[in-house]
Amino acid sequence: MAARAYWRGQIKLALVSIPVEVFSATRSGAKIAFHQVHEPSGKRIRYEKVAPGVGPVDRDEIMKGFEVSKGQYVLLDDEEIEAVKIESRKTLDLVQFVDASEIDVLYYDKPYYVVPADDLAEEAYVVLRDALRQAKKVGLGQLSVRGREQLVSIKPCGRGLVMEVLRYADEVVKAQGFFRDIGDTKPEADLLDLATTLIDKKCAPFHPAEFQDRYIEALEGLIEKKRKAKGGKRILEDAEEASRPGGSNVIDLMAALKKSVGDGGAAKKGGTTKSASAKSRATASKSAKAPASKTAGSRATASRSSRRKSA
Repeated sequence: MAARAYWRGQIKLALVSIPVEVFSATRSGAKIAFHQVHEPSGKRIRYEKVAPGVGPVDRDEIMKGFEVSKGQYVLLDDEEIEAVKIESRKTLDLVQFVDASEIDVLYYDKPYYVVPADDLAEEAYVVLRDALRQAKKVGLGQLSVRGREQLVSIKPCGRGLVMEVLRYADEVVKAQGFFRDIGDTKPEADLLDLATTLIDKKCAPFHPAEFQDRYIEALEGLIEKKRKAKGGKRILEDAEEASRPGGSNVIDLMAALKKSVGDGGAAKKGGTTKSASAKSRATASKSAKAPASKTAGSRATASRSSRRKSA
């Protein structure tokens, strides 16, 4: 089944118009959905529209209402709401260009693939793609679709273009309220070096397919076991509890980082680690020689005592 276009229209850059089609670049990750079921009868629970003191009501009697005060609503019917919807325009005007780094990650909402509508549009499409890539810029505009106006960005993606719906400023909660109590203290250089070493050690290319939703996999397995079990038997999965260290909750950050870095960090911290290793070997060598020296000294003392007795 062919994918259904989210929007069809033209990207307009000054006097140039490029016919395009826009398709969703993501899909819902929810693989399992539950329903509420009445256990004794096995029947699914249904919901009714009920008004307090009135009981069940017909759908035709239901209107949308905006609460202006406690229990007081302004009622709007579908025609009134439809009248103020923005007319869906078939043109996306690129009105501004910015560096991609200027758009905070919090503003990105949902990505869409943008493809040329036909062969005639491909040349202008490729020109826009390569121009954005060469300038290292992102195009901004407002798209009117389904009665709403969305702020969007256009940027290159491989051989094509990606449109990303952006959140408006009033939709993003400012971070200051959450980070205000975090102090301005600087971390110790040694701790920072160890943490950086650990990050470098775990660097690798990003392959999304390597990450799986383990909860969904476990849930699917549980459902399959439950389906095969007879008599509605309860099946409780064994949960492995993480071993918790006893004693104090105080964490030795330096020791934890060193343990995490392991041998990989030792190679990068050559000077300090080699010195510690050399000191350790020297101590061990002294410990090994000490008993031998003591034994030799005892033998010499015993020999002198024997000679005195003979004299």
